[in-house]
Amino acid sequence: MEPLLETFGAIDIYLFDQLLKGRITPQQQVLDAGCGAGRNLVYLLKMGCEVSALDAAEQNIAAVRRLAGELAPHLGEDRFQVGRIEAMPFPDAAFDTVVCSAVLHFASDEEHFHAMVGELWRVLRPGGLLFTRLASSIGIEDRIDAIGGRRFALPDGSERFLVDEPLLLTLTDRLGGRLIDPLKTTNVQGLRCMTTWCVEK
Repeated sequence: MEPLLETFGAIDIYLFDQLLKGRITPQQQVLDAGCGAGRNLVYLLKMGCEVSALDAAEQNIAAVRRLAGELAPHLGEDRFQVGRIEAMPFPDAAFDTVVCSAVLHFASDEEHFHAMVGELWRVLRPGGLLFTRLASSIGIEDRIDAIGGRRFALPDGSERFLVDEPLLLTLTDRLGGRLIDPLKTTNVQGLRCMTTWCVEK
């Protein structure tokens, strides 16, 4: 098991699925928005992607800079920035692939959520891939308690901004995008659900 972990890191298995489908390739410009400490970046850096990353926490960006220094030292530190997804410092249409895994459900309200999605879409080039995983109400509609503004209390004790299928399909159309995979939702024993939303621009 250790060689796999060394090769791929703790990569999201649904992001790994996009690699298997050949949608993320070497030399692509890839942004991880809300990158954390870089768990999804290990293999992307090793395979030769031109990786950029953004996170609100300085310690996470420091960790990603160290990781990139080991695995892809040719990438400048300025590619890894502290910032907010709703106001990213990157140019329009700068990336072939934009990854945003387990972040959007921290939106404070619908305005914040749509601002983040708008920025993810802005920095993606035409024909590019937007990969997101986020908490949803799909499959646990009768087990969540509304707090307000699409925020809910979940059975696992957390509070999240939750999407549903109509919202994601409507948003895909509004953006002018195309689903490249059906919406896929993982139900974790009725405690929470995570939906994968993959859109081509």
